[in-house]
Amino acid sequence: MIFKVVRGNPTPEELAAAIAVMQARAAAASAGTAPGTGPVSQWSDPVRVVPRAAPAPGPRSWATSYWPS
Repeated sequence: MIFKVVRGNPTPEELAAAIAVMQARAAAASAGTAPGTGPVSQWSDPVRVVPRAAPAPGPRSWATSYWPS
């Protein structure tokens, strides 16, 4: 892991904290427990809010125009 300070003059404690966070995230990513790698909840799934196509016109199309499939 390469770490380079681009701007500023961090204290040794600040550098140690930043490196500890980077190492923890790298370890979590390699173990598969990083945020965003788990199953997606259906409530937060963006596909849920994507509009669906309108029902095709027909004798009872009004009955299926509101209820989700």
